Amino acid sequence: MSSTKPNFLIIVADDLGFTDLGSFGGEIDTPNLDALANEGLKFTGFHTASACSPTRSMLLSGTDNHLAGLGQMAEYARNFPEKFGGKPGYEGYLNFRVAALPEILTPEYYTFISGKWHLGLDEPYWPDKRGFEQSFTLLPGAGNHFKYDTSEKEFMPFIYQENGRRLDPEKELPDDFYSTDYFTTKFLEYLKNDEKRKGRPFLSFLTYTAPHWPLQAPAETINKYKGFYDKGPLALRKERLAKAANLGIIAKDAVPHLVETKEEKAWDELDKEKQNISARKMEVYAAMVDEMDKNIGRIINQLKSSGEYDNTVILFLSDNGAEGMLLEALPFGGKSFADKITNKYNNAFTNIGKGDSFVYYGDLWAQAATAPRYMYKMWATEGGINCPLIMHYPKLAKAWAAQNVVHEFTTVMDILPTVLDFADVPHPGKHFKGREVHIPKGSSWASFLNKSSNKVHDDNTVTGWELFGQRAIRRGNYKALYVPKPFGSGEWELYDLSKDLGETVDLSGEQPRLLDELINHWAIYSAETGLIEANEYPEGTEYFPKIIKDA
Repeated sequence: MSSTKPNFLIIVADDLGFTDLGSFGGEIDTPNLDALANEGLKFTGFHTASACSPTRSMLLSGTDNHLAGLGQMAEYARNFPEKFGGKPGYEGYLNFRVAALPEILTPEYYTFISGKWHLGLDEPYWPDKRGFEQSFTLLPGAGNHFKYDTSEKEFMPFIYQENGRRLDPEKELPDDFYSTDYFTTKFLEYLKNDEKRKGRPFLSFLTYTAPHWPLQAPAETINKYKGFYDKGPLALRKERLAKAANLGIIAKDAVPHLVETKEEKAWDELDKEKQNISARKMEVYAAMVDEMDKNIGRIINQLKSSGEYDNTVILFLSDNGAEGMLLEALPFGGKSFADKITNKYNNAFTNIGKGDSFVYYGDLWAQAATAPRYMYKMWATEGGINCPLIMHYPKLAKAWAAQNVVHEFTTVMDILPTVLDFADVPHPGKHFKGREVHIPKGSSWASFLNKSSNKVHDDNTVTGWELFGQRAIRRGNYKALYVPKPFGSGEWELYDLSKDLGETVDLSGEQPRLLDELINHWAIYSAETGLIEANEYPEGTEYFPKIIKDA
C-alpha cells in the first residue's frame, strides 16, 4: 500500500540520554536507530521541555506547554493547589485551546498511537478525543514494564485504555507483557489494519515508556551488558565524550560541566558490593534501550516489506534529558518515594531488572549521558532540555549527503508545523472546530531541510522554558538561566551556548546589558504564556551537592 503524501512515524523515547545511542556516542547496541541516523539526519541542537508531559503537550500542539495545559506536570502542580489550581494552562491535560496534530490531519490521514499518553488521566482527555482513530496507551506518566501488581492505584498505577475503553490489565493484558514489546505489537496491529486505514497515508506515534524507571528488562538482554559498566559512570562519561566528539556530535574542544552528585560517596569511594549494584542498574538501563531498538527494527521491517519505507518521514526523539532521580521524585512525594519502593519491591541484587524490582540509575550515570551539558531531566540547563533527534526521510538524503549532523537550534514545537508542511495541510489558524485555539509558536523545518533556507529560527527568535521554578530564555546563541535555591544561585546567569555548551562560564558580570535584554524578553514570554512563577519545592527538599572536580 502506498500513498502520494508522506506517512509520518514519530517515535518518542522516555528519558533517553543524549549519548545513549551508538550514533550519538554510546556503547549500547542500537543498530536500527544508528542506521536511521546515519542514513538520515542527526539533530544535536534539538530542545524539549525538561520533563515528559510538558514536552508531549508541545509536540502535539506546536506551542508552549503553558498554553497547552501542562504549565507544570500535573503530579507536581497537585502539591500546590493554591498556586496552580484552576489556572488556565495548568489543567494537567492537553487542553482544548490548542488544535492537536492528529485532530488537524484526520480524516485525510489515518491516525494512531501506541504507548505512553500522560496528557490526561480522565476519559474526556484520552487520545481518542484528540483525533486518534486507534489508540492503546498507558495513561499516567510511568508504569511497570512487566505485568506486576496491576491493582496499584497510587504509587505506580497500571492504567491502560484502548480506543476509549479502560482496560482491566489483569484480565486483558498477557502474562508475558513487556511494555516495549507490547506497544510495538499494538502499533503493528494498527499499522496493518487496512480496513481502518482505507488507503490513506498515516500519522502515527509510538511513545515508549523505556528507558524510564523502574529499570526492568528481559534477563538475556541484561546479561548481554554484564561487565560493561564496571569502571563506573565517570569512566563512561569520558568514553562517551570522546566518541561523540569523533562523530561530530559535539565539538572536540567542548568543555564539559563538572559533575555534581548528591550521593554521599562517589564511585571510587564505594565498596565493591555497591559498585556492583550500581553497575547492574546501568546494565538493565542499557538492556531497555537495546530492547527498544530491536522493536523499532520490527517497525522498519514492516515498512520496508510494505513498500512504504521510502515514503515515510521517521522522527525519533527523547522527551527530555536523562533522569537523575533528584527533582524527579518531587512530583511523586519527595522523600516518601524511596520508602514506597522499599516497602513494595524486591531490590536484592539477583532480582534487579525483574518485574517486582524498582531501581533507577541516579545522577552520576545521568551525567555520563548528558555530558558535556549540565545536569539532566527537570533542569532548565542544557542537560535537561537539549535532546537527541533523528530524522529519516529518503527524499531528503541527496540534499544532505555531504553532512548529516545538524547543529541548528530547533525545538519540539517545530514538529507540528513541519509535519503540516510536508503533508501540505495548513494549520486551521485561531479557530478550530468551533473553538478558539493558539497559533503554533514553532517553525517548520521544511525550507531548511530543502536547503532553500539556512536557518530554522533567525537570531532574533526568543524561546523560553519554565518548570519547577527553573527558568530559561534564549535569543540566538545566548541563554539566560535562573535556577532558584537550593538547586542554584537564585540569580539570573548568562551563557553563550555557541562556545559554552556546558554552561560553565557565567557572562552576567561581563555583559550586564545583554542579560537585562534577555530578562526583559523573559517578562514578555511570561506575560504571553500566562505562566505562574514558582520557587517552592515540597517540604523537606534540600540539595547540597558534591563537586567531582577530576571528572
